[in-house]
Amino acid sequence: MMNACVLSIQAKPALRLRGCKPVARRARVASVTRAVISDPPPIKTTAKFTQDWALQGVPKDDEIAGTFVTHLECSLTGEKYTADELHGLAESGKPLLVRYDFASLKGKLTREILASRPPTLWKWREMLPVRKAEDCVTLGEWMTPIVDAPKLAAEAGMEEGGALLVKDEGRLPTGSFKARGLVMAVSMAKELGVTRMAMPTNGNAGAAMSAYCSRCGIETYIFAPEDTPDTNIREMALQGANVWRVNGYIDDCGKIVGGGKEEMNWFDTSTLKEPYRIEGKKTMGLELVEQFGWDDLPDVIMYPTGGGTGLIGMWKAFAELKELGLIKPDTKLPKMVAVQATGCAPMVNAYDAGEEFATRVDGAFTRSAMGIRVPAAVGDFLILRAVRESGGWAVAVTDDAIDEGVEEFAKKEGFLLCPEGAATYAAFKKGLADGKIKKTDRVLLFNCATGLKYPMPPSNNDIDRHEPIDYGEIAKGI
Repeated sequence: MMNACVLSIQAKPALRLRGCKPVARRARVASVTRAVISDPPPIKTTAKFTQDWALQGVPKDDEIAGTFVTHLECSLTGEKYTADELHGLAESGKPLLVRYDFASLKGKLTREILASRPPTLWKWREMLPVRKAEDCVTLGEWMTPIVDAPKLAAEAGMEEGGALLVKDEGRLPTGSFKARGLVMAVSMAKELGVTRMAMPTNGNAGAAMSAYCSRCGIETYIFAPEDTPDTNIREMALQGANVWRVNGYIDDCGKIVGGGKEEMNWFDTSTLKEPYRIEGKKTMGLELVEQFGWDDLPDVIMYPTGGGTGLIGMWKAFAELKELGLIKPDTKLPKMVAVQATGCAPMVNAYDAGEEFATRVDGAFTRSAMGIRVPAAVGDFLILRAVRESGGWAVAVTDDAIDEGVEEFAKKEGFLLCPEGAATYAAFKKGLADGKIKKTDRVLLFNCATGLKYPMPPSNNDIDRHEPIDYGEIAKGI
């Protein structure tokens, strides 16, 4: 039986274990050396899928030329690093970015070729880092839908041409957009021979990593703040991870991961401490560009921002699409808005102060939106750079506004947002009130996970079928 334990952070070098509590069965990977994936038999099909179904829409190696990666680059200094080697942070302590030979790819990867492929994130493979199709670990990362919210848009007074839209990332494997970043990080880890990975998480990232690592036989260690929802802890454990609760924040968990690299021989997969989660997350930007018809993009994107990988990745995606000629040089790009909670808003504080780097928030608190409770982000300057270059802004919303947003969307649009997604709706209303959002703007919110993974208000209305049924009381509603 797998145990989820609480790690107590002390001033002393050693860690003290206390109160081990069982959370799930079948949690530990039986053997990291045992083959998990075998070659599937050929499958004949007349559908668009001309490759084996096991690859879930991954283009063949010879379709164009696999990937066009040339090197990695320090996001702060521009220093170059060799591709096809295992890297963490740059020497500067800042994230590495993947660079491509888009001059050679330009004109070969066309809108028509992309439209002919199955609608998975792997359709963009030439713009992604995995060299060989066989190393693309997948659980079926299909394009996520963009859903409109006409009732709430009308209530907000949106005018002709304006719209309130949601890209629903809860449809991805493991129910969140973390699948995008982790499928790429794990695929590259597999390609580069990693056998053990570790990360800190507020919940959904750990769930995604545990799933993809189990898929390809990589051993997983995950550390989560002690108030991480129990659903997330159990999900990670059931999917094969070694899970530990820690009495601290996500950056405290990150210190445990960083401190164990030598002794545990694991690869640190913390947000932006490896180069490839950004590449997975940038597919959000690639997808939405195609969904909006390539050159007519939304006016505003509101993104729930903790570590900010997705915001950074989307801004990178837009630049790369222009470089490839897939969107026009004069295509107007969206204003990028970093949304945080008032109890943990380091990006908002730095944006308001005109700073390039953010200061850690002490005593960070969010009532329900755990995913944006990140006191300090490694990629803070990249988040702020994207926000400012796009003409966007950073905004904080209250816990009450987040909870109200969940309820409004559920009851009026039939759409169960996660709390982090609801934060973007609260920020949309605030932006309208402040005049930063026009009533003719098309505003795209990101719902980063299914609301089904989060605690919900109780509903305790019972009927005793043995007693007379009072339909008058039922008609009054609840």
